[in-house]
Amino acid sequence: MRYEDELKGKGKQVKGAAKEKLGKLTGDPNLQQRGINERVEGNVQEKVGRARRKVGEAVEDLGERIASKR
Repeated sequence: MRYEDELKGKGKQVKGAAKEKLGKLTGDPNLQQRGINERVEGNVQEKVGRARRKVGEAVEDLGERIASKR
């Protein structure tokens, strides 16, 4: 799936934000920190997924250009 990493990353961000808020509400600094970590991890995963997708699209475009010149 082309957008798999981006979607999984977005999901981790949402889940992490929920954990962070729950930790803050309950006064649990460990849960809050785990939420922050998961949110950051999701952000990185989303950006890596976006970069991979864009590189893949560029390679496909280049391949199409080369094929059309033959």
